[in-house]
Amino acid sequence: MDPSPPVNPDPRRSLPPVDQLGREVAGKDPQLPKWAVKEGSKRALAEFRAALAGKAITRPAGTETPDAAEATSDRLLESATHYATRLAARHPRPVVNATGVVLHTNLGRAPLAEGAAQAAAEAAARYSDLELDLATGQRGNRLASLSEKLCLLSGAPAAHACNNNAAALLLVLDTLARGREVIVSRGELVEIGGSFRVPDIMERSGVRLVEVGTTNRTHPEDYENAIGPDTALLLKVHRSNFKQIGFVSEVDLPTLSAIGRERGLRVVEDLGSGSLLDLTERGFPADSYAPARLGMGADLVCFSGDKLLGGPQAGILLGAESEIEAVRRNPLARALRLDKMSLAALEWTLEAMLDHRAESEIPVVGRLLESAQSLEARAHALAEGLGRRVGSRVQIAVARDRTEVGGGSLPGFELETWVVQLVAEGGAERLAATLRRGAVPVLARIRDGAVLLDLRTLDEGDCARVQEAVAAALV
Repeated sequence: MDPSPPVNPDPRRSLPPVDQLGREVAGKDPQLPKWAVKEGSKRALAEFRAALAGKAITRPAGTETPDAAEATSDRLLESATHYATRLAARHPRPVVNATGVVLHTNLGRAPLAEGAAQAAAEAAARYSDLELDLATGQRGNRLASLSEKLCLLSGAPAAHACNNNAAALLLVLDTLARGREVIVSRGELVEIGGSFRVPDIMERSGVRLVEVGTTNRTHPEDYENAIGPDTALLLKVHRSNFKQIGFVSEVDLPTLSAIGRERGLRVVEDLGSGSLLDLTERGFPADSYAPARLGMGADLVCFSGDKLLGGPQAGILLGAESEIEAVRRNPLARALRLDKMSLAALEWTLEAMLDHRAESEIPVVGRLLESAQSLEARAHALAEGLGRRVGSRVQIAVARDRTEVGGGSLPGFELETWVVQLVAEGGAERLAATLRRGAVPVLARIRDGAVLLDLRTLDEGDCARVQEAVAAALV
């Protein structure tokens, strides 16, 4: 009889402790922070224990699940390093936008002007007179200066700003229509990015939605017949991310405003994306100019600060003094207010417009208005630079193209642009993925087997980074 105790065959006993694995990860990449190394090691060990026990495990998309037989020290170290690196990765990371979509929601919409970013940094790093009247020493209004600039630019009697456009609409509905009916065309009950729907926002604000018309056709009498004693206001919602064509009909803002005046009802327009610069003479649709909407009879207009305006995330409200003052007094206004950094950046952006510096200093405005001739010249310069860097490893061509504004702005409206086309061995998908995963990620379009680098969203510094990224991707 063998007196020795039985050996436990469980392979999980062979896995190293967290501290030991962590030291190996730190040795492989000394730049990783300790907290990420520790947590990455924990996750890798838990993953391998589950695999060895035959349990189902889930890993991040694009990564392999370890096999029970592959619980080697190399694979374990690789997995722990992967987790630690992912945990320590900066987010959001700077990327190069070569898609040509100026207001790319997934890429952060409007990039701030250098001056606006500096103003935000100063507001964050130092004490300020955010809510102090220096002349009297009494508590001040954080939005007073901003509201005045908004009124100067728009001609509106009053203005307010909160933390985004959905919040602006929520504030208006909660203030002016809570517990009552709001009439909206069925063709304007839109869903915006992230599955947020206008009807859901309206429900949260405590109003009762009354739908009129059909998906494709709404007439003035539809609104008139729906108005009742409990109607609070008429709401018009801009179709931010789609366009209706064919057998369609809608009630325009002047007609809707006339109905509102006749029946003693406020008319509110959620413009989604609006500019305080009149760009119609540069070929942009008339509905991109927010102040004109007030001239068409709207009592209140709301729109985003980080779209066509070119500033930080914000919700802008323009309208009559009585309505704006009621919104300011709503307790929700404090919950939805702008933080000091966004406030400082938005103030700077408005000052640039008042000083007629928008086209030269606000990135979104400059990119939207850059001429096709300028883009063509820059596209040829980028192509020549790439040719010198990568030679015959990729086919390079320059072509005229068209692109969308993006960000739920101006659906159906396109800008002329110029692109550099890259055709590489291995295909466009492979090259685009390699560029996307580079040290400085480059995001591009793909069409007809080619990667398209669109100059509409590339400045000179970006072009240099693109050359570096393409050269590295083709090694």
